[in-house]
Amino acid sequence: MAISFNFVKTKDVISQKNKIKSWIKNVVEQKGKSIGDISYIFCDDEYLLEINKTYLEHDFFTDIITFDYSDKEKIAGDLFISIDRVRENSLTHNENFEKELHRVIIHGILHLLGLKDKTEKQAKQMRKAEEECLRSLML
Repeated sequence: MAISFNFVKTKDVISQKNKIKSWIKNVVEQKGKSIGDISYIFCDDEYLLEINKTYLEHDFFTDIITFDYSDKEKIAGDLFISIDRVRENSLTHNENFEKELHRVIIHGILHLLGLKDKTEKQAKQMRKAEEECLRSLML
């Protein structure tokens, strides 16, 4: 298992890293997959906006961008998360920052596991899966 947490233009906001890694591993294994190299890169809005423009040709802020390198058995990828967006979303949705951060962390994993969120139906399925995963997180 190779899950790493990296911080670019932001401070370390992850508490209980080993528990978070175990949680991610359990979610993945429950879906019948194993963990490859998963790299979380926590950054600010401007950093993620540049990635969004450069690689996806999107000119807007987002909370997460997931680059998927998975194969059939093993999930792997680079997950870029804007701490600025997570903080703003937590305020907008009247949610605890840490819970919103955990939601975004697992959102990227769910993408690596094949879940999509482009349509209304897919987005509902994604939210349901996120909530199920969040309930399994024991901190």
